[in-house]
Amino acid sequence: MKTNFTILFLIFFSGFTFAQNKIETGKKAPEITMSKPDGTPFSLSSLKGKLVLIDFWATWCAPCVGEQPELKKLYDAYSEQVKANQFEIVGVSLDKNKESWQKAIERFNINWIQVSDLKFWKSPVAKAYEIDELPFNVIINGEGTIIAKNLHEKELEEFLRKNLSKH
Repeated sequence: MKTNFTILFLIFFSGFTFAQNKIETGKKAPEITMSKPDGTPFSLSSLKGKLVLIDFWATWCAPCVGEQPELKKLYDAYSEQVKANQFEIVGVSLDKNKESWQKAIERFNINWIQVSDLKFWKSPVAKAYEIDELPFNVIINGEGTIIAKNLHEKELEEFLRKNLSKH
């Protein structure tokens, strides 16, 4: 009896927490206010009007590091849309070591926006986006509404191709 109650409680609670998930397509993306590597402040809301891929990553995450060259190819492929203020990538690092983060940016020649508060998993942004694993990403439209989440490789490439060809 006690075991059944525990199982029912866990099922109900996990369903309840899932229902509370703020990171859903169709909802507003939580604001991100962090510093760039040079210390200048950045706010996600400054990119209003653009399609934005928010890439959550860290230098200690092998799959995240593996994705950076692919993101570089996509960013370069859509450089005209970047110049026309239609598209941007924002890399949000969950690192805690600034030197490692900066070295990775240099090594991968990352030329899109990079931000971090260097608070690792304790970052308020990680909590706001309910991140429990990396890599993770969301795509927001010009109004800041989440229109896709956790797309990688071909799926991400196809999504960008479809959505950026409209401009």
